[in-house]
Amino acid sequence: MRRIYAYFISLPLLAIAISANLSAQDTITVPLRIKAGIDIAGPLVYSANKNILNTEFFFSADLSEKKAVYLSTGFLDYKFSQYNYEYTNKGAFLKAGLDFNFLKPDKAADKYWAGVGLRYGITVFNSGYPSFSQDNYWGKTISSISRTTHWAHFLEISPGIRTQIFTNFSMGWNISMRMMLYSGTGKDLKPIYLPGFGNAQKNISAGVNYYLVWSIPYKKIRVILKKEEPEETDETEGAQGSSNTGNRQQVQRGRQ
Repeated sequence: MRRIYAYFISLPLLAIAISANLSAQDTITVPLRIKAGIDIAGPLVYSANKNILNTEFFFSADLSEKKAVYLSTGFLDYKFSQYNYEYTNKGAFLKAGLDFNFLKPDKAADKYWAGVGLRYGITVFNSGYPSFSQDNYWGKTISSISRTTHWAHFLEISPGIRTQIFTNFSMGWNISMRMMLYSGTGKDLKPIYLPGFGNAQKNISAGVNYYLVWSIPYKKIRVILKKEEPEETDETEGAQGSSNTGNRQQVQRGRQ
């Protein structure tokens, strides 16, 4: 029984000690947020080029002051034509991963984000060739390839920045570099453009997103700020050097 009483008495003492230790250090209160964003780059591109309609939305939730879980989804309607063929592709995509904020909590101040996102993407698309022509010995042949459904997946790294414009609303951009893992078709019918990936003629694709982001704080945490160790200056080194020189002179005088 004495051990039990001692255990229950020590718990409050331990809590007080931990609280006192935290208060003695520099801390900051950081709100963790749930975010929802929409990419406006896709509609802007569509206003200039009616052959590409791309929409994307994302959701994220902060796990800590440095890390957040990320999920995005979107839709693509793509058309392409040239002198001897037409190509169409429609589909949806899903990307999931983590976002990492490189800014320290006191620098971010719950207003700024600068970091990188790592994602895995998967897309399902329906593509085909409504018409294509080929010249041969007997003349010109016109044919078509019916639409078929395929799956593809890829990896993405996405550095970017965001800035709060007013309370719970921010804007920012991301530059995305994507690497194809599987295009979903054979090399002879390789898709021209993929939902969520972009130009699929090569295994590496790049893109830019510009987001409008709404956020809601759901929890607050206390974060300990690490103190930066002062660097030694040249003046300090000079003072130490002169002190050492003086000591040497005194030693030499004593020997004389």
